Amino acid sequence: MAKKRTRLEIIKDILEVVKNRNGKAKPTHILYKSNLSHQMMEIYLKELIAKKFVILSEEKNGKLYLITDKGINYLNKYKLISDFTQSFGLDINENE
Repeated sequence: MAKKRTRLEIIKDILEVVKNRNGKAKPTHILYKSNLSHQMMEIYLKELIAKKFVILSEEKNGKLYLITDKGINYLNKYKLISDFTQSFGLDINENE
């Protein structure tokens, strides 16, 4: 059985999708790559916008989400903590 992702891991996954698409991604790409339902994606994106991890840009051909410096900083710190815990044989994403 697949393990359930934590809230922080889902945020990391969404931000990675945006970052890996040259810092901007359409909702469809985020939806498929982050493996979320549309409703859950919308909830997370609203929170990420409110906390200034991403910016919503309304383009002629649709919406684009752009990662901010704060979002990139989150990814860097997440990786640092993940690497640290793994170096001790622990996993921050492990559910008991």
